[in-house]
Amino acid sequence: MQLNEFIDRLFERAQAAGFSDYEAYYSDGDEFEVTVFQGEIAGYTVSSSMGLNFRGMFQGNMGYASTQVLDEQALDMLVESARQNALIIEDTDQQFIFPGSERYPDLPGANPRIAEISEQQKIEWALELEKAALSLDERVKQVQSCVLATVSGTVRIKNSKGLDVSHSSNALEAYISVVARQGDKVSTGSDLLATHEVEDLNIREMANRAVKEAVEALSARPVASGEYKVILKNDAAADLLGTFSGIFSAESAQKGLSLLKGREGQQIASPNVTLMDNPHHPTALGSAPFDDEGVATTVKAVIDKGVLTTLLHNLKTANKQGVQTTGNAAKGSYAAPVGVAPGNFYFEPSQTSLDELIAEMGNGLLITDLQGLHAGANGISGDFSLGAKGYLVEGGKIGRAVDQITVAGNFYQMLNVIEKVASDLKFGFGRVGSPSIRVSGLSVAGQ
Repeated sequence: MQLNEFIDRLFERAQAAGFSDYEAYYSDGDEFEVTVFQGEIAGYTVSSSMGLNFRGMFQGNMGYASTQVLDEQALDMLVESARQNALIIEDTDQQFIFPGSERYPDLPGANPRIAEISEQQKIEWALELEKAALSLDERVKQVQSCVLATVSGTVRIKNSKGLDVSHSSNALEAYISVVARQGDKVSTGSDLLATHEVEDLNIREMANRAVKEAVEALSARPVASGEYKVILKNDAAADLLGTFSGIFSAESAQKGLSLLKGREGQQIASPNVTLMDNPHHPTALGSAPFDDEGVATTVKAVIDKGVLTTLLHNLKTANKQGVQTTGNAAKGSYAAPVGVAPGNFYFEPSQTSLDELIAEMGNGLLITDLQGLHAGANGISGDFSLGAKGYLVEGGKIGRAVDQITVAGNFYQMLNVIEKVASDLKFGFGRVGSPSIRVSGLSVAGQ
Protein backbone atom coordinates (compact mmCIF):
# COMPACT_ATOMS: atom_id res chain seq x y z
CA MET A 1 0.00 0.00 0.00
CA GLN A 2 1.32 3.48 -0.85
CA LEU A 3 2.11 5.80 2.06
CA ASN A 4 -0.54 8.43 1.26
CA GLU A 5 -3.30 5.85 0.96
CA PHE A 6 -2.15 4.11 4.14
CA ILE A 7 -2.21 7.32 6.19
CA ASP A 8 -5.61 8.35 4.83
CA ARG A 9 -7.14 4.99 5.71
CA LEU A 10 -5.40 4.97 9.09
CA PHE A 11 -6.91 8.33 9.96
CA GLU A 12 -10.38 7.18 8.86
CA ARG A 13 -10.18 4.20 11.22
CA ALA A 14 -8.76 6.29 14.06
CA GLN A 15 -11.66 8.70 13.80
CA ALA A 16 -14.17 5.85 13.67
CA ALA A 17 -12.55 4.27 16.75
CA GLY A 18 -13.07 7.43 18.80
CA PHE A 19 -9.68 9.13 18.70
CA SER A 20 -10.07 12.90 19.03
CA ASP A 21 -6.70 13.79 17.42
CA TYR A 22 -4.09 11.62 15.77
CA GLU A 23 -0.79 11.70 13.94
CA ALA A 24 1.40 9.56 11.69
CA TYR A 25 5.18 9.90 11.93
CA TYR A 26 6.95 8.18 9.03
CA SER A 27 10.66 7.78 8.42
CA ASP A 28 12.73 5.84 5.93
CA GLY A 29 16.43 5.54 5.24
CA ASP A 30 19.06 3.98 3.02
CA GLU A 31 22.64 3.24 3.96
CA PHE A 32 25.66 2.05 2.03
CA GLU A 33 28.87 1.19 3.86
CA VAL A 34 32.09 -0.40 2.64
CA THR A 35 35.03 -1.39 4.83
CA VAL A 36 38.38 -2.23 3.29
CA PHE A 37 41.42 -4.02 4.73
CA GLN A 38 44.74 -4.74 3.05
CA GLY A 39 43.45 -3.75 -0.37
CA GLU A 40 40.36 -5.94 -0.18
CA ILE A 41 36.71 -5.39 0.67
CA ALA A 42 36.32 -6.57 4.26
CA GLY A 43 32.70 -5.57 4.72
CA TYR A 44 29.91 -4.39 2.49
CA THR A 45 26.46 -3.33 3.62
CA VAL A 46 23.50 -1.99 1.67
CA SER A 47 20.38 -1.54 3.77
CA SER A 48 17.01 0.15 3.70
CA SER A 49 14.61 0.76 6.54
CA MET A 50 11.22 2.33 7.10
CA GLY A 51 8.70 2.64 9.86
CA LEU A 52 5.56 4.46 10.85
CA ASN A 53 4.48 5.51 14.32
CA PHE A 54 0.84 6.27 15.04
CA ARG A 55 -0.17 8.24 18.09
CA GLY A 56 -3.55 9.59 19.06
CA MET A 57 -5.63 11.07 21.88
CA PHE A 58 -8.18 8.62 23.27
CA GLN A 59 -10.26 9.47 26.32
CA GLY A 60 -7.78 12.18 27.28
CA ASN A 61 -4.62 10.05 27.02
CA MET A 62 -2.10 9.65 24.23
CA GLY A 63 -1.67 6.13 22.86
CA TYR A 64 1.16 4.91 20.64
CA ALA A 65 1.77 2.06 18.18
CA SER A 66 4.27 1.38 15.39
CA THR A 67 4.66 -0.72 12.26
CA GLN A 68 7.21 -1.52 9.59
CA VAL A 69 4.58 -2.86 7.21
CA LEU A 70 2.00 -0.73 5.40
CA ASP A 71 -0.83 -3.18 4.81
CA GLU A 72 -4.43 -3.83 5.81
CA GLN A 73 -3.55 -5.76 8.96
CA ALA A 74 -1.27 -2.96 10.12
CA LEU A 75 -4.15 -0.47 9.98
CA ASP A 76 -6.23 -2.39 12.52
CA MET A 77 -3.22 -3.24 14.66
CA LEU A 78 -2.09 0.40 14.94
CA VAL A 79 -5.49 1.74 15.92
CA GLU A 80 -6.29 -0.99 18.42
CA SER A 81 -2.79 -1.05 19.97
CA ALA A 82 -2.79 2.73 20.39
CA ARG A 83 -6.26 2.60 21.94
CA GLN A 84 -5.21 -0.06 24.43
CA ASN A 85 -2.03 1.86 25.18
CA ALA A 86 -4.00 5.03 25.92
CA LEU A 87 -6.30 3.18 28.34
CA ILE A 88 -3.47 1.93 30.55
CA ILE A 89 -1.10 4.90 30.39
CA GLU A 90 -0.40 6.66 33.69
CA ASP A 91 1.51 9.73 32.45
CA THR A 92 -0.24 12.81 33.85
CA ASP A 93 1.70 15.29 31.68
CA GLN A 94 -0.36 16.91 28.95
CA GLN A 95 0.40 15.63 25.45
CA PHE A 96 -0.08 17.55 22.22
CA ILE A 97 -0.86 17.06 18.54
CA PHE A 98 0.58 20.19 16.91
CA PRO A 99 -1.44 22.02 14.22
CA GLY A 100 1.62 23.47 12.48
CA SER A 101 3.76 26.61 12.54
CA GLU A 102 2.93 29.73 10.55
CA ARG A 103 6.04 29.32 8.42
CA TYR A 104 8.95 26.93 8.05
CA PRO A 105 12.53 27.71 7.04
CA ASP A 106 13.50 26.87 3.48
CA LEU A 107 16.41 24.45 3.92
CA PRO A 108 18.20 22.35 1.29
CA GLY A 109 17.06 18.76 1.01
CA ALA A 110 19.10 15.75 -0.04
CA ASN A 111 22.07 16.54 -2.26
CA PRO A 112 21.51 14.83 -5.64
CA ARG A 113 25.27 14.59 -6.20
CA ILE A 114 25.64 12.27 -3.21
CA ALA A 115 22.68 10.20 -4.39
CA GLU A 116 24.35 9.80 -7.79
CA ILE A 117 27.66 8.36 -6.48
CA SER A 118 27.94 4.79 -7.72
CA GLU A 119 28.73 1.93 -5.38
CA GLN A 120 31.85 1.22 -7.41
CA GLN A 121 33.06 4.79 -6.89
CA LYS A 122 32.56 4.51 -3.13
CA ILE A 123 34.57 1.29 -3.05
CA GLU A 124 37.36 2.88 -5.07
CA TRP A 125 37.50 5.87 -2.73
CA ALA A 126 37.78 3.59 0.30
CA LEU A 127 40.59 1.61 -1.33
CA GLU A 128 42.36 4.84 -2.30
CA LEU A 129 42.11 6.14 1.26
CA GLU A 130 43.71 3.02 2.70
CA LYS A 131 46.42 3.01 0.03
CA ALA A 132 47.23 6.68 0.60
CA ALA A 133 47.63 6.18 4.35
CA LEU A 134 50.01 3.23 3.87
CA SER A 135 52.16 5.18 1.41
CA LEU A 136 52.92 8.22 3.54
CA ASP A 137 55.29 6.87 6.21
CA GLU A 138 57.03 3.53 6.58
CA ARG A 139 56.24 3.50 10.29
CA VAL A 140 52.55 3.12 9.49
CA LYS A 141 52.30 -0.65 9.35
CA GLN A 142 48.56 -1.12 9.22
CA VAL A 143 45.27 0.58 8.55
CA GLN A 144 43.13 -0.51 11.45
CA SER A 145 39.84 0.71 10.01
CA CYS A 146 38.88 2.32 6.72
CA VAL A 147 35.20 2.98 6.04
CA LEU A 148 33.27 4.96 3.47
CA ALA A 149 29.51 5.35 3.67
CA THR A 150 26.53 7.26 2.39
CA VAL A 151 23.30 7.69 4.34
CA SER A 152 19.97 9.18 3.35
CA GLY A 153 16.58 9.52 4.93
CA THR A 154 13.17 11.16 4.88
CA VAL A 155 10.85 12.17 7.71
CA ARG A 156 7.17 12.99 7.20
CA ILE A 157 4.65 14.04 9.85
CA LYS A 158 0.93 14.29 9.10
CA ASN A 159 -1.89 14.72 11.59
CA SER A 160 -5.59 15.40 12.02
CA LYS A 161 -5.00 19.10 12.75
CA GLY A 162 -3.79 19.83 9.24
CA LEU A 163 -0.04 19.43 9.69
CA ASP A 164 1.74 17.75 6.76
CA VAL A 165 5.50 18.35 6.56
CA SER A 166 8.40 16.34 5.17
CA HIS A 167 12.15 16.69 4.80
CA SER A 168 14.87 14.59 3.16
CA SER A 169 18.62 14.69 3.72
CA ASN A 170 21.74 12.69 2.93
CA ALA A 171 25.43 12.66 3.76
CA LEU A 172 28.79 11.26 2.75
CA GLU A 173 30.90 9.84 5.58
CA ALA A 174 34.46 8.53 5.77
CA TYR A 175 36.69 7.29 8.58
CA ILE A 176 40.25 6.02 8.77
CA SER A 177 42.35 4.78 11.70
CA VAL A 178 46.01 3.83 11.27
CA VAL A 179 48.59 2.05 13.43
CA ALA A 180 52.21 3.20 13.59
CA ARG A 181 55.06 1.16 15.07
CA GLN A 182 58.64 2.00 15.98
CA GLY A 183 60.50 -0.51 18.12
CA ASP A 184 58.27 -1.45 21.01
CA LYS A 185 56.13 1.69 20.71
CA VAL A 186 52.71 1.44 19.04
CA SER A 187 50.39 4.38 18.43
CA THR A 188 47.25 5.19 16.50
CA GLY A 189 45.84 8.12 14.58
CA SER A 190 42.51 8.75 12.91
CA ASP A 191 40.43 11.18 10.90
CA LEU A 192 36.77 11.41 9.98
CA LEU A 193 34.54 13.30 7.59
CA ALA A 194 30.78 13.82 7.60
CA THR A 195 29.50 16.16 4.91
CA HIS A 196 26.67 17.12 2.58
CA GLU A 197 29.14 17.99 -0.21
CA VAL A 198 31.06 15.51 -2.36
CA GLU A 199 33.82 18.09 -2.88
CA ASP A 200 34.70 17.97 0.83
CA LEU A 201 36.18 14.49 0.47
CA ASN A 202 39.95 14.94 0.14
CA ILE A 203 41.50 11.51 0.43
CA ARG A 204 45.10 12.72 0.65
CA GLU A 205 44.35 15.21 3.40
CA MET A 206 42.42 12.65 5.46
CA ALA A 207 45.27 10.16 5.17
CA ASN A 208 47.83 12.83 6.06
CA ARG A 209 46.01 13.86 9.22
CA ALA A 210 45.61 10.29 10.46
CA VAL A 211 49.24 9.36 9.71
CA LYS A 212 50.61 12.57 11.24
CA GLU A 213 48.74 11.93 14.47
CA ALA A 214 49.92 8.31 14.68
CA VAL A 215 53.57 9.01 13.85
CA GLU A 216 53.91 11.96 16.21
CA ALA A 217 52.40 9.88 19.00
CA LEU A 218 55.27 7.38 18.74
CA SER A 219 57.40 9.74 20.83
CA ALA A 220 54.62 10.53 23.29
CA ARG A 221 55.12 10.26 27.03
CA PRO A 222 53.27 11.60 30.08
CA VAL A 223 53.76 15.01 31.68
CA ALA A 224 54.13 15.66 35.38
CA SER A 225 50.89 15.80 37.33
CA GLY A 226 49.54 19.24 38.08
CA GLU A 227 47.19 22.04 37.06
CA TYR A 228 47.59 23.04 33.41
CA LYS A 229 46.20 25.55 31.01
CA VAL A 230 44.48 23.39 28.41
CA ILE A 231 43.31 23.80 24.85
CA LEU A 232 40.72 21.20 23.89
CA LYS A 233 41.07 20.75 20.13
CA ASN A 234 37.80 20.90 18.21
CA ASP A 235 37.23 17.12 18.09
CA ALA A 236 37.89 16.70 21.81
CA ALA A 237 35.83 19.76 22.73
CA ALA A 238 32.91 18.44 20.67
CA ASP A 239 33.14 15.04 22.38
CA LEU A 240 33.03 16.67 25.82
CA LEU A 241 30.15 18.98 24.89
CA GLY A 242 28.25 16.04 23.43
CA THR A 243 28.72 14.03 26.61
CA PHE A 244 27.16 16.80 28.70
CA SER A 245 24.63 18.13 26.16
CA GLY A 246 21.81 16.51 28.15
CA ILE A 247 22.15 19.06 30.95
CA PHE A 248 20.65 21.68 28.58
CA SER A 249 17.46 19.62 28.11
CA ALA A 250 14.38 20.90 29.93
CA GLU A 251 13.24 17.27 30.14
CA SER A 252 16.38 16.40 32.13
CA ALA A 253 15.98 19.47 34.32
CA GLN A 254 12.34 18.65 35.12
CA LYS A 255 13.40 15.15 36.13
CA GLY A 256 16.10 16.51 38.44
CA LEU A 257 18.91 15.32 36.17
CA SER A 258 20.41 18.73 35.42
CA LEU A 259 21.84 21.37 37.74
CA LEU A 260 20.62 24.06 35.33
CA LYS A 261 16.99 23.76 36.46
CA GLY A 262 15.57 27.22 37.11
CA ARG A 263 18.77 29.03 36.13
CA GLU A 264 17.51 30.74 32.98
CA GLY A 265 18.69 34.35 32.94
CA GLN A 266 21.68 33.61 35.17
CA GLN A 267 25.38 33.78 34.35
CA ILE A 268 26.51 30.14 34.15
CA ALA A 269 29.61 30.50 31.96
CA SER A 270 32.40 32.84 31.03
CA PRO A 271 31.37 35.89 28.97
CA ASN A 272 33.52 34.33 26.22
CA VAL A 273 31.02 31.50 25.84
CA THR A 274 28.08 31.54 23.44
CA LEU A 275 26.51 28.12 22.93
CA MET A 276 24.41 27.82 19.78
CA ASP A 277 21.64 25.46 18.82
CA ASN A 278 21.40 26.02 15.08
CA PRO A 279 19.22 23.48 13.24
CA HIS A 280 19.73 25.52 10.04
CA HIS A 281 23.53 25.24 9.90
CA PRO A 282 24.54 24.64 6.26
CA THR A 283 27.27 22.04 6.87
CA ALA A 284 26.10 20.15 9.98
CA LEU A 285 24.16 16.91 9.73
CA GLY A 286 21.34 17.75 12.17
CA SER A 287 19.73 20.49 10.09
CA ALA A 288 15.96 20.26 9.57
CA PRO A 289 13.09 22.73 9.06
CA PHE A 290 10.93 21.13 11.76
CA ASP A 291 11.38 19.05 14.89
CA ASP A 292 9.83 15.65 15.56
CA GLU A 293 6.54 17.21 16.64
CA GLY A 294 6.29 19.27 13.45
CA VAL A 295 7.26 22.56 15.11
CA ALA A 296 9.35 24.93 12.97
CA THR A 297 12.98 24.94 14.11
CA THR A 298 14.76 28.16 15.08
CA VAL A 299 18.33 29.36 15.56
CA LYS A 300 19.03 30.31 19.18
CA ALA A 301 21.83 31.00 21.64
CA VAL A 302 21.27 28.67 24.58
CA ILE A 303 24.09 30.49 26.35
CA ASP A 304 24.61 34.08 25.24
CA LYS A 305 27.93 35.54 26.41
CA GLY A 306 27.79 33.39 29.51
CA VAL A 307 24.09 33.83 30.32
CA LEU A 308 21.74 30.84 30.12
CA THR A 309 18.90 32.14 27.95
CA THR A 310 16.84 28.95 27.66
CA LEU A 311 16.82 25.24 28.07
CA LEU A 312 15.78 23.08 25.12
CA HIS A 313 12.07 22.28 25.02
CA ASN A 314 9.48 20.17 23.26
CA LEU A 315 5.76 20.91 23.56
CA LYS A 316 5.30 18.90 26.76
CA THR A 317 8.25 20.37 28.68
CA ALA A 318 7.39 23.88 27.51
CA ASN A 319 3.81 23.50 28.73
CA LYS A 320 4.99 22.28 32.13
CA GLN A 321 7.25 25.32 32.49
CA GLY A 322 4.80 27.82 31.00
CA VAL A 323 7.06 28.84 28.11
CA GLN A 324 7.16 28.40 24.34
CA THR A 325 8.70 25.30 22.82
CA THR A 326 12.15 25.84 21.33
CA GLY A 327 11.46 23.34 18.55
CA ASN A 328 13.72 20.63 19.99
CA ALA A 329 11.38 17.64 20.09
CA ALA A 330 13.35 14.55 19.10
CA LYS A 331 12.75 10.84 18.57
CA GLY A 332 15.57 8.34 18.69
CA SER A 333 13.73 6.36 16.02
CA TYR A 334 10.30 6.35 14.42
CA ALA A 335 9.00 4.11 17.23
CA ALA A 336 10.57 6.03 20.12
CA PRO A 337 8.68 8.43 22.38
CA VAL A 338 9.15 12.15 21.90
CA GLY A 339 12.07 13.52 23.90
CA VAL A 340 14.36 16.56 23.68
CA ALA A 341 17.62 16.95 21.78
CA PRO A 342 19.60 19.77 20.15
CA GLY A 343 19.55 20.41 16.43
CA ASN A 344 23.17 21.37 15.72
CA PHE A 345 24.90 22.20 19.01
CA TYR A 346 28.21 24.05 19.20
CA PHE A 347 30.22 26.80 20.86
CA GLU A 348 30.08 29.84 18.60
CA PRO A 349 33.48 30.23 16.91
CA SER A 350 35.55 33.41 16.96
CA GLN A 351 37.93 34.88 14.39
CA THR A 352 40.97 33.56 16.28
CA SER A 353 42.82 30.65 14.70
CA LEU A 354 43.98 27.61 16.65
CA ASP A 355 47.60 28.66 16.07
CA GLU A 356 46.86 32.05 17.63
CA LEU A 357 45.13 30.36 20.56
CA ILE A 358 48.22 28.23 21.12
CA ALA A 359 50.61 31.18 20.81
CA GLU A 360 48.58 33.24 23.31
CA MET A 361 48.49 30.39 25.83
CA GLY A 362 52.26 30.25 26.22
CA ASN A 363 52.63 27.03 28.20
CA GLY A 364 50.11 24.26 28.68
CA LEU A 365 48.59 21.26 26.94
CA LEU A 366 46.80 20.81 23.63
CA ILE A 367 44.40 17.88 24.11
CA THR A 368 43.48 16.19 20.83
CA ASP A 369 41.66 13.10 22.10
CA LEU A 370 39.58 12.19 25.15
CA GLN A 371 38.91 8.58 26.10
CA GLY A 372 36.42 6.87 28.40
CA LEU A 373 33.69 9.46 27.96
CA HIS A 374 30.90 7.02 28.87
CA ALA A 375 32.50 5.60 31.99
CA GLY A 376 34.49 8.64 33.12
CA ALA A 377 31.84 11.36 32.98
CA ASN A 378 28.85 11.94 35.26
CA GLY A 379 26.09 13.56 33.23
CA ILE A 380 24.31 14.87 36.33
CA SER A 381 27.09 16.26 38.54
CA GLY A 382 29.23 17.36 35.60
CA ASP A 383 32.35 15.65 36.97
CA PHE A 384 34.72 14.00 34.50
CA SER A 385 38.01 12.12 34.68
CA LEU A 386 39.15 11.05 31.24
CA GLY A 387 42.13 9.48 29.58
CA ALA A 388 43.71 11.91 27.14
CA LYS A 389 46.47 12.46 24.64
CA GLY A 390 47.78 15.48 22.81
CA TYR A 391 50.81 17.77 22.85
CA LEU A 392 52.84 19.83 25.29
CA VAL A 393 52.79 23.54 24.47
CA GLU A 394 55.89 25.52 25.44
CA GLY A 395 56.52 29.16 24.66
CA GLY A 396 53.41 29.32 22.51
CA LYS A 397 54.54 26.49 20.25
CA ILE A 398 53.49 22.86 19.96
CA GLY A 399 56.12 20.56 21.43
CA ARG A 400 56.33 16.84 22.00
CA ALA A 401 53.42 14.46 21.98
CA VAL A 402 51.79 13.51 25.29
CA ASP A 403 49.92 10.35 26.25
CA GLN A 404 49.01 8.25 29.32
CA ILE A 405 47.52 11.20 31.18
CA THR A 406 44.14 11.78 32.81
CA VAL A 407 42.33 15.10 32.60
CA ALA A 408 39.82 15.82 35.35
CA GLY A 409 37.38 18.60 36.12
CA ASN A 410 33.73 19.57 36.24
CA PHE A 411 31.86 20.64 33.12
CA TYR A 412 29.76 23.27 34.91
CA GLN A 413 32.91 24.81 36.41
CA MET A 414 34.81 24.50 33.14
CA LEU A 415 32.22 26.68 31.38
CA ASN A 416 33.25 29.50 33.72
CA VAL A 417 36.96 29.26 32.95
CA ILE A 418 36.85 29.15 29.15
CA GLU A 419 39.23 31.94 28.19
CA LYS A 420 38.83 31.92 24.43
CA VAL A 421 37.23 30.05 21.57
CA ALA A 422 38.93 29.47 18.21
CA SER A 423 37.61 29.71 14.65
CA ASP A 424 37.98 26.03 13.67
CA LEU A 425 34.39 24.82 14.14
CA LYS A 426 34.08 21.15 13.18
CA PHE A 427 31.20 18.67 13.22
CA GLY A 428 31.57 14.90 13.23
CA PHE A 429 28.98 12.19 12.57
CA GLY A 430 26.50 13.55 15.12
CA ARG A 431 24.73 16.81 15.89
CA VAL A 432 27.38 18.24 18.22
CA GLY A 433 30.42 20.17 17.02
CA SER A 434 32.87 22.67 18.44
CA PRO A 435 35.81 24.89 17.68
CA SER A 436 38.91 24.49 19.83
CA ILE A 437 38.53 26.09 23.27
CA ARG A 438 41.12 27.31 25.77
CA VAL A 439 40.51 26.65 29.47
CA SER A 440 42.46 28.46 32.20
CA GLY A 441 43.04 25.33 34.22
CA LEU A 442 42.28 21.60 34.45
CA SER A 443 43.76 18.96 36.73
CA VAL A 444 46.12 16.56 34.93
CA ALA A 445 47.40 13.28 36.37
CA GLY A 446 50.55 12.05 34.65
CA GLN A 447 53.83 10.70 35.87
